[in-house]
Amino acid sequence: MAGNPEAPDWDFVFQFVSEPLELDLGSAIEKPVAERAEPPIGTMLGQVPTPPESFASSPADSPPDETTLVSVSTTFFPGAQLHSLSPDLVLLSSDSVFFYVHLHILLAASDNNFSSLLPPSPRTDSGPMGPVVPFPESSIELNIVLHAIYDLSCSHYSPSFESLASALAVMNAYGISVKKYVARSTPLYNLLLSHAPLYPLELYTLAASYDLYDLAVPTSSHLLSFSLAVLTDEMVDRMGPRYLRRLFFLHFGRSDALKRLLLPPPHPHPPTSACDFTEQKKLTRAWALASAYLAWDARPDLSTSTMESALAPLGEQLSCEQCKLALQERLKTLIVQWSVVKVCLCFGLWFYAEGLQRTI
Repeated sequence: MAGNPEAPDWDFVFQFVSEPLELDLGSAIEKPVAERAEPPIGTMLGQVPTPPESFASSPADSPPDETTLVSVSTTFFPGAQLHSLSPDLVLLSSDSVFFYVHLHILLAASDNNFSSLLPPSPRTDSGPMGPVVPFPESSIELNIVLHAIYDLSCSHYSPSFESLASALAVMNAYGISVKKYVARSTPLYNLLLSHAPLYPLELYTLAASYDLYDLAVPTSSHLLSFSLAVLTDEMVDRMGPRYLRRLFFLHFGRSDALKRLLLPPPHPHPPTSACDFTEQKKLTRAWALASAYLAWDARPDLSTSTMESALAPLGEQLSCEQCKLALQERLKTLIVQWSVVKVCLCFGLWFYAEGLQRTI
């Protein structure tokens, strides 16, 4: 692919964009340039760019008519067949990556015409692939947004959490409904939720800022061990009063439920010659001391194994087999009751205590 030495590089590039089928590209029509070019050495581990390079010009010691490489998205390229119709619009990211898309799909996804950046209809005088529209966003952000609009998963590019959060801001600025494209079971929803174990507070705050309740609920289960005292004013402002209240209720509600569940001692058995009611009071006092130890520092993320390791040894001090059996039954009931207490947000927190349910 030889360029005209008298024409500027950009004239040659736009010729490729507007008339890709008239150039002698060989197999490049079937396979994008980005897939044939080697990725840059500086590419971050775990982040596969789309495409890996912006513009690669010839070295300084090469002739001026050396081939110029154009970076094209590895998903949104001319022969991608993402739709029955051919692409009629080309988006150019800030780092000079071309995305071949369909104008009617983008217009249908935005309620402000991508902040008035898109033409109202395809232009017939702009070549077979449509006009080229430059965007101020990087290829990583634009790639995530376009995958969401086309209902495609971009997980194979391994975008960082920061890139996903930035892409949501781009969607919101371009009139794209974040609630619609991050709804439950959508590709972008699943990708965001995969970051919950590593970024629980950041993801919960992000979901709260866009009122993404379905995303905030499963994320909140990863915040049980989070200390509410370290919340900053900026986090609280972004989270908003509703989601901050729900997070506080989740923590305080589970702590309150734990105290209520620990309160009842093992049920006494009928008195025998070897173990009367006076003897059984020893188990009641031992249970009260051990449960008070757990309730004193009641944490919403208390595990059942911790609970069992603190209360089960009480049976080692008992000589009555019926008292041991009563302790085992009480501990088993406690573990079951604690395991059914809600571990994530809900419109009402249900607590199970003494066989009764109540909600706040």
